Amino acid sequence: MLRWLFLGLGIAASPLAAQSTDSLGWMAGDWVEAGAGGLTEESWLPPRGGLMLGMNRAGKDGGRLSFEFARIADGPDGRPVFHAQPGGAPPSAFPAVEVRAQSVTFENRAHDYPQRIRYWRDGDLLMAEISLADGTRPVRWQFGRRR
Repeated sequence: MLRWLFLGLGIAASPLAAQSTDSLGWMAGDWVEAGAGGLTEESWLPPRGGLMLGMNRAGKDGGRLSFEFARIADGPDGRPVFHAQPGGAPPSAFPAVEVRAQSVTFENRAHDYPQRIRYWRDGDLLMAEISLADGTRPVRWQFGRRR
């Protein structure tokens, strides 16, 4: 009996154990990064029932805007999966490979670019980064909460 208790505690301590989309509430809110003549906005609804909905809009100097619809939903195994739809394209799925108290990493090594999507909190900031799976070719955003 005691052996099963310790085994259960070990599983619960792993980065993906008992993690679902509902554990990502720290991402919720309206976020903005302004600088270098551009503006990037990202908004996430709070998780509810294993689902978060998000959007991103970016543009420079009043020019054409790019946009992305996104959702994070619990996958068949219970772990979060990021579904990206840049420009309204069909969704690409990125399953979570690491979920921590205030960070999450999603990967899809079969995708061209990005292959990795990371979010984490740094104090009052929401940080985001896309890259190849090995971390090369990173692009990073530092979002402050919209006031």
